[in-house]
Amino acid sequence: MQPPIAGTVERWAWDYVLAATLPAKLSPAPVAEAWEDAGVARRLLAPGRPPELRVIDRRERGRSLRTADGRARALHTFFHHELQAAELMCWALLAFAETPREFREGLLRIALDEVRHMGIYARALERLGSHVGAYPVRDWFWARVPACATPASFVAVMGLGLEGANLDHSAAFAARFREAGDEDGARAQELVGLEEIAHVRFGARWFAHFRGALSFAAWRDALPAPLSPLLMRGHPMQRAARLRAGVPEAFLDELDAWRPDTRGS
Repeated sequence: MQPPIAGTVERWAWDYVLAATLPAKLSPAPVAEAWEDAGVARRLLAPGRPPELRVIDRRERGRSLRTADGRARALHTFFHHELQAAELMCWALLAFAETPREFREGLLRIALDEVRHMGIYARALERLGSHVGAYPVRDWFWARVPACATPASFVAVMGLGLEGANLDHSAAFAARFREAGDEDGARAQELVGLEEIAHVRFGARWFAHFRGALSFAAWRDALPAPLSPLLMRGHPMQRAARLRAGVPEAFLDELDAWRPDTRGS
């Protein structure tokens, strides 16, 4: 696969995904202004991984957020989620080169937001006496999201799905950090959750653009197996935040009520 032309947005996205040092992930070079003239679809298979990030296949058991180590472990996981999100926004920018420029510009803006969120979590780790690389990571998003064959499927998974769920999870973890007496950790969660409302709004808008409308049934059908709506919600659901993101109330009612069909098991 031929890399994009140097000095283009596409090459910046390519280089970011494949970068294999922490500084390049946390503080990437400024984004170029030029875009390629001809849209060439490129599907990168895997990201570059700094040696500090030890990738494992199975999730490690979490620890209580009442301890500094438990909170640091959670923040490290959140950091890695943001890293994968930034990389996958760049992946989609390259994979769906035929989409409107406005869509790809939006992917780029979100990628840069995710990089900034990584910095928030890295600083929160330092306040706890820890650092990026102190715990192993799972490339869980990368194992699933590249199965998205269309831009509608991508925004269904990332924008409406995983980032929608993060509105729920960030609020829940903010409360848990605050209960543990970690106000800085709680505020980091609240800030990231607030800023990701716009990411969910982006997903809702572009899913409707690509599929003609946003309905729960169409969204559910756009999720590649084995992903299901069960993964895309937390408890309690932050309905007000999702509504602010432009997700219809009827959609939220169906998401809240959805249960897996176990009749065939």
